[in-house]
Amino acid sequence: MLAVSVSAAPAQSNDTNTTGNFLDLSGSPQWVRDLRRWEIVAFGTIPFAMFFSTIGMDLYRWNKANGMEFSDSGRRYAPWPIKSSGAIAMEAEEMKRTLIIAASLCVTVAFTDLIITQIKRSNARKRAESLPHNATTINRRPLYEEPQIQEDQPEAKDSAATGDLDVPAPAASSP
Repeated sequence: MLAVSVSAAPAQSNDTNTTGNFLDLSGSPQWVRDLRRWEIVAFGTIPFAMFFSTIGMDLYRWNKANGMEFSDSGRRYAPWPIKSSGAIAMEAEEMKRTLIIAASLCVTVAFTDLIITQIKRSNARKRAESLPHNATTINRRPLYEEPQIQEDQPEAKDSAATGDLDVPAPAASSP
């Protein structure tokens, strides 16, 4: 059944208009790239946040139930590595609370990353603006990356791919 539905799907065309990479954000504004980074960090931390919030909830339940007793009957609420057989599963309300804590951790980590990135970008911009007018700047790039040709047009600089810390040079002041 699946093979029939897949074989009926139309083949992809090789038009030059459709060959663009939809993950390439080089021509998009900085806020779009920041939003994409925030999303990647938030969803990337879900497994870790869920693991640690589950262990935290289990430790809370274990302490509340019997003061973290290490006997076989006392470890029924213990977290995963030291849980005994016949362990008591979380109730629905505890599971909801665990999910809310994990989601809050993910959002907190993503916002923290966004703030740190904004601070780094602001510091790099201030450093670039404090340079003398005709100062030579050296940009370090990996060896395997091809150099990009930059034009003197302002709109070309805005649409060029820039990293998180790349900052445009300050405008030249006329004497």
